[in-house]
Amino acid sequence: MADRPYTLLSCAMSLDGYLDDGTEKRLLLSNDADFDRVDEVRAASDAILVGAATVRNDNPRLLVRAQARREERVARGLPPSPAKVTVTGRAKLDPCANFFTAGNSEKLVYCASGTVQEARDLLGSTATVVDGGQRVDMRRVSEDLYDRGVHQLMVEGGGAILTQFLTDSLADELHLVIAPFFVGESMAPRFVSDGQFPWNPDRRTTLAEVRRIDDVVLLRYALSDRFRMD
Repeated sequence: MADRPYTLLSCAMSLDGYLDDGTEKRLLLSNDADFDRVDEVRAASDAILVGAATVRNDNPRLLVRAQARREERVARGLPPSPAKVTVTGRAKLDPCANFFTAGNSEKLVYCASGTVQEARDLLGSTATVVDGGQRVDMRRVSEDLYDRGVHQLMVEGGGAILTQFLTDSLADELHLVIAPFFVGESMAPRFVSDGQFPWNPDRRTTLAEVRRIDDVVLLRYALSDRFRMD
């Protein structure tokens, strides 16, 4: 089996398991102290991956925020922020989105084989478009990222992407932040969708850390024997 990056999944959800609500405005599930923790994890990563729906709906910048962390990366010969990676089956992306325009780090777009040329025509020089398979395969993506020098990958969602990494046994660590409120909308996006997960009542995950961060709680799970307790 080919090598893949050490992969850390990171997300925040409500008490009833939702990543967002049903409105167009982004729902903030965390707080300033936890955003700073996430920034620290980003700074330690070689690449950050999100799904195309997250690029469209949240328009994230995916940059290291703290100047000291950016400077520390530059001192190590790295760009100020990690590479950005997204995955799309339909190539419905806006080249003016923050994903493409914010920061100078490398941008990679993994597309279904049938949309590779469409994506290249759309994005031009703003990103490197890579064939991810007839239906984008996360293991193929992971192995290609490793070949490109990504040895630590941070995956920030959304739910469909997190589900694929979990069901394909491609995750080594999970950071799950619990917000102190409910969403209560059955049509809102959930943490994960249906799937055959490696962890079940007969094979439990290992809870490696519980940390209170102001009004939220971080649950840190070890998902593979490669888990590193830093």
